[in-house]
Amino acid sequence: MTKKILLCNDDGFDAVGIKELEAGLAGLGELTVVAPDREQSASGHSLTLQHPLRIDERSPCHYAVDGTPTDCVFLGINHIMKAHRPDLVVSGINRGGNLGDDITYSGTVAAAFEATLLGVPALAVSLEITREHHFATASRAAREVALKVFAHGLPAATLLNVNVPDLPWEKLAGFRITRQGKRSYSDVVRENVDPRGRHYYWIGGEVLPGEDLDGTDAALVRSGFVSITPIQLDLTNHRALELLGNWEWSC
Repeated sequence: MTKKILLCNDDGFDAVGIKELEAGLAGLGELTVVAPDREQSASGHSLTLQHPLRIDERSPCHYAVDGTPTDCVFLGINHIMKAHRPDLVVSGINRGGNLGDDITYSGTVAAAFEATLLGVPALAVSLEITREHHFATASRAAREVALKVFAHGLPAATLLNVNVPDLPWEKLAGFRITRQGKRSYSDVVRENVDPRGRHYYWIGGEVLPGEDLDGTDAALVRSGFVSITPIQLDLTNHRALELLGNWEWSC
């Protein structure tokens, strides 16, 4: 039976990354694109509950939603593709890496997280942008990982966070299974005044240089490897259970 694949992103329906992703996965199965109608970067795992959502069918199997990446996956699985649920959800290709602490903010990863919550295997794919923007490399890497998922499956309640160096395919060092690292940003809040005299604030910061630990996602991407990090839904710090269990309570 033909595989059914749902594509999503957080850069928006018209982003280059999702078009390259669709081209790279062509032939693996029936592709359906459900993406935000505008950029939703750093939207995290947010589901819209306070107002209705609209779906705009731009062309057959291509839908733009006025919501978050999480909304898109929820609607894609539970409405648009409800007759034949997807066999795989692929989110991306994000313009910029989602490494270390980035995953807590990332709409790209959140889309894959939502799919996993709904019982559909998922991967998030991001390109660590430098100057060249090798989206074709990232789409080829996504295809390789998707083939492995189809062949072997994924552990229960686990998604894959894939980060690709901004390099030509032939210059990649290979693929590596990695663990989540640490990524720090400068704490920048820019204050300005609008024409009516009201203050407004712009949050933004740049990645701070740091020492990436061996085996972590950021370290491997910096060394030219495609990083594949398994992320689990269970956020419990199991090592802390015993420690906190020794606390004394008054009742």
